[in-house]
Amino acid sequence: MNIDISQFKTLIFDCDGVILDSNKVKSRAFYNAAFPYGKNEAEELVTYHKNNGGISRYVKFEYFLKNIVGVEVMKKNLDLLLVSYALEVHSGLKNCQVSKGLKTLRKSTESNWLIASGGDQNELRDVFNHRHLNNYFDGGIFGSPDSKELILLREIDNNNIKYPALFLGDSKYDHEAAKSINCNFVFISQWTDFENWEEYCLLNNVENVASVSDLIN
Repeated sequence: MNIDISQFKTLIFDCDGVILDSNKVKSRAFYNAAFPYGKNEAEELVTYHKNNGGISRYVKFEYFLKNIVGVEVMKKNLDLLLVSYALEVHSGLKNCQVSKGLKTLRKSTESNWLIASGGDQNELRDVFNHRHLNNYFDGGIFGSPDSKELILLREIDNNNIKYPALFLGDSKYDHEAAKSINCNFVFISQWTDFENWEEYCLLNNVENVASVSDLIN
């Protein structure tokens, strides 16, 4: 990798697939939540989820109801999906693997760290507190229902993201979000759901490493 991690004043992390090995947890939870609508519909939602990594569950379930099931998006049916999904995910996030080297990397950098995730913000904060990870992220832990673009722009305005900054993500959406704020980007491949990530990184000249531990100088 050609990037010196010590040069950055801010490190922005996605959560799923970067900090936590939670992509499979979320795919399974999407499938199980959607299964009452049919096996094929549930599988189609999982495909949509994987192809749109980093986008919030609210957007994905609204798409599922409107475009896959073909019903009106009502608060009642949306809430049932969200609750079913959240119950399974919350348990999974508390038990899945944490990226190795995170503690060492934190000790080796003086940069401000923050999370910008498509996951539910309150859920993330509870999980990170439970797993004693919250203190690593002195810049805060942020998630949906706000989009990543909104989170990033807001934290720039709040002087919480200072340049040079580096975004660490595992999806095309993460890269696009980083580009939207003229931020450096490294793709983390170890747990990604993005099947064509190698081709994407090659075509777009995106730096990539297997895991967070590979960033340690």
